Amino acid sequence: MQPVFSDLRSIGIVPVVVLERADDAAPLGEALLRGGLPCAEVTLRTEAAVEGIRMLNRRCPGLLIGAGTVLTPEQADSAAEAGARFFVAPGFNPRVVEHCLRRSLPILPGCATPSDIEQALERGLDAVKFFPAEPLGGLAMLRALAGPYRGVQFMPTGGINAGNVGAYLAYDRVLACGGSWMIDAALLREGRFDRIAENVEAAARIARQFRPQE
Repeated sequence: MQPVFSDLRSIGIVPVVVLERADDAAPLGEALLRGGLPCAEVTLRTEAAVEGIRMLNRRCPGLLIGAGTVLTPEQADSAAEAGARFFVAPGFNPRVVEHCLRRSLPILPGCATPSDIEQALERGLDAVKFFPAEPLGGLAMLRALAGPYRGVQFMPTGGINAGNVGAYLAYDRVLACGGSWMIDAALLREGRFDRIAENVEAAARIARQFRPQE
């Protein structure tokens, strides 16, 4: 497993961030660090995303920064140049995956079926994203999907929240869980970073409960 994925496993919960304003990046990163989850997956869904990654990289050196919703090789390159250290895609796009592998960029492609997982295995991957986790059947589906693929770790994302994240983290095949519940869009829009830090701290307590030795 890539070293960065081992770091994700130790952190346990990966905050998924949608940045509408790049200026929010640094105070948000500081809130994540204060709250005890030193990680962010910044989704490339907005024009501010790449600049936000760049600002996080400059202002919050203790943060493990990833790029999410990576749909093209060009997006992966832009995010890597800005300082992203891991890359997450919603689906399995062979072109994106192979480009990241050629560049030694740690990639977690979205996998929802056995065929997706076997494409990942064919390319030497041992960690993937399970998305959208809850709509696909949640932990029961993940356990069934993981059964034949003993060496694969999963990062479930989609519908993960404070009420169900502990059950996912208790499953040893879960690398980490991605979730956005602690970074409410309204709180971010209103600049309520202290409240975000409190939400993150509560999530970090759950992560420590289920990953106490990591």
